Amino acid sequence: MHPFRTSRGGAQRRLVATSGDLIFQSLSTIVAFSVLGLLALIAAILFVAAEESVQTFGFGFLGGTVWDPVSQVFGAAPFIYGMLVTSALALVLGVPISLGIAIFLSELAPGWLRTPLTYVVELLAAVPSVVYGLWGIFVLAPVMRVYIEPSVQAILGFLPLFRGNPIGSDVFTAGVILAVMIIPTISSVSREALLAVPDTQREAALSLGATRWETTRLAVLRYARAGIFGAVVLGLGRAVGETMAVTMTIGNRNAIFTSLFDP
Repeated sequence: MHPFRTSRGGAQRRLVATSGDLIFQSLSTIVAFSVLGLLALIAAILFVAAEESVQTFGFGFLGGTVWDPVSQVFGAAPFIYGMLVTSALALVLGVPISLGIAIFLSELAPGWLRTPLTYVVELLAAVPSVVYGLWGIFVLAPVMRVYIEPSVQAILGFLPLFRGNPIGSDVFTAGVILAVMIIPTISSVSREALLAVPDTQREAALSLGATRWETTRLAVLRYARAGIFGAVVLGLGRAVGETMAVTMTIGNRNAIFTSLFDP
């Protein structure tokens, strides 16, 4: 069968699916739905595996604040709260820097600088978590304690989150480490999303008299916002799943903190 069928006047053509097209479409559909099936399988395994725990501790385990193995009382609220706060702090600090790197590499950097700088940024994603943890303990924590945290507290000390005694090895430092860890992921994926924007978008904006920044902000970033959002989600997944660097920096204290300067 010929892949094209000509209409009566010969001016229009309609694509006719061949057997190969149908096979490709079927396989693609199966692969796409297999992702949903995999998620359902993971949820089912978690539900079955957690049945004994739910029967023993109930759903209060998620909201409990006491972790006492001697008394067999366990609560995960401090750990969930710490994960959410440090991940949110990492996004607040890391997303603007990542977008700045992505915009520079895709829109502004000269050719001789773009390639090596891209390799350096992507190489940071391959650094092990243990290395980030050691760097946080021996390098970042002293700098945060002496220079950064006192300055931040002097400006934002009226907020409850920034009160207390800056010690360096605290939640704020853990958030900074996570921000450094997610910057390569977000910046690399965002850069690819920006490079995927057609040049016609930029040319149209420039032809209307837009400046370089207006072109980037109104034409490029808006076109690539879906890809940038996906990059942020990937970075959030990295921050939420990271444990080693955070544990090495602030330990595993099972208490809900009220200040980012708490250990």
